[in-house]
Amino acid sequence: MSSEVSISSMSTYAILGCGSVGHAVADELAAGGKDVLILDKDESRVEALRDQDLNAQRQDIREPEVASAVEDRDVILILSSDVEANKAAVSTIRERGGDQFVVVRASDPVSEDELTELGADVVINPSTVIADSALRTLESGELEYKARQLADVLVATDGELAILTHDNPDPDSIASAVALRQIAEEYGVDADILYNGDIGHQENRAFVNLLGIDLLSRDETKPLSQYGAVALVDHMKSGDFDVEVPIDIFIDHYEPDREFDATFTDVRPNVSSTSTILTKYIQEFDLSPSEEVATALLYGIRAETLDFKRDTTPADLTAAAYLYPFANHDTLEQVESPSMSPETLDVLAEAIQNREVQGSHLVSNAGFIRDREALAQAAQHLLNLEGITTTAVFGIAEDTIYLAARSKDIRMNIGNILQDAFKDIGEAAGHSTQASVEIPLGIFTGIETSEDNRDTLLALTEEAVRRKLFQAMGVDGSESGNGS
Repeated sequence: MSSEVSISSMSTYAILGCGSVGHAVADELAAGGKDVLILDKDESRVEALRDQDLNAQRQDIREPEVASAVEDRDVILILSSDVEANKAAVSTIRERGGDQFVVVRASDPVSEDELTELGADVVINPSTVIADSALRTLESGELEYKARQLADVLVATDGELAILTHDNPDPDSIASAVALRQIAEEYGVDADILYNGDIGHQENRAFVNLLGIDLLSRDETKPLSQYGAVALVDHMKSGDFDVEVPIDIFIDHYEPDREFDATFTDVRPNVSSTSTILTKYIQEFDLSPSEEVATALLYGIRAETLDFKRDTTPADLTAAAYLYPFANHDTLEQVESPSMSPETLDVLAEAIQNREVQGSHLVSNAGFIRDREALAQAAQHLLNLEGITTTAVFGIAEDTIYLAARSKDIRMNIGNILQDAFKDIGEAAGHSTQASVEIPLGIFTGIETSEDNRDTLLALTEEAVRRKLFQAMGVDGSESGNGS
């Protein structure tokens, strides 16, 4: 037992069976000034324990008298290597009707179940404990090894580092890029954060503006070939690997959908955000994150896990706990409560009015729009409706149909669904929980766009897109309603 474990000062303890495990626990408790009684059937062992000023008594824990011996103890730890003796002790103590907290040692999964059924509050299997400890050590060792590899790439970089987010970057992608930039600076490497598309979502714009994050559009900067190295962070959401130069660094929490070569790769689908991965590197490099970096990473984790309500792992929680004291929480509050633009409000109102629901799937037409990012916000808001697990909102801007979808249905990968549904007529990108599509209007309707046929185009688009979406989601839309 580690000395870091917090044990109530109000408790008294009994250790039944004092082999190597029991002895280690007894030493730890005694060192903490705890009242510990030790029972063991081996007379020589009991004498040795007494010589160490421990309160030890000879007692076979199989015998019924053991219950009387420990009746005044709050916590009973039954730690003999003899599992049958442990079972007998649990049965005797529980039959007496006491309410002590009982911790028992098992030897395998079968005995774990048997001891639980006999009334043990906690069952410990040393094999499982050792395996868990080994895995934690392995994880720590792997991170140390990966950190050395990443450092080697940065040391070898001759020139600036280009850090590419995914298209239309979200907080997780931006925060991960900001963190990698701080790590690169520690190795004397200047870095630019580059993106394609727009930063249109109001929370994302507030996030960038309030933290003063310097991002460069790919259209406004030098070619990637003029950088000393290129990194892709949280890039898989865009589904775009059309990078014209070799990739030096690839860090993501989504598996690539095709093979590629990179000098350094760290992909961890067992965590819920790339910000979590970069936080681990900040810790491994023993860096104190700047307020900007810590706030960005904490928001990236919270945004990706829907404030720890979606697919949150222990690694995400420990990363967030580490970042918490470094972050600016006033800034976080401002980022999470941005004002809604009139355009977004109009799109949301139109989407609510025109919603059509089939089962738990909602599809809506927002009509002609000016800000396509408002579609994503409308899709996210509509996902909060009772009984809705998947939303898709589409609208027309100039000569293009834009569609944004969101899903919290664990059985569905909305990115794959839209890719399959629209790959022949448009461009789709996304992953399991969010996706987008762009479709040339003329290709979809067969009608050239003009001011005179806007209403006709809208009607044709609405009918065709709704039908295609519901079919792709596995429903035909024949019993649709407005979800009122």
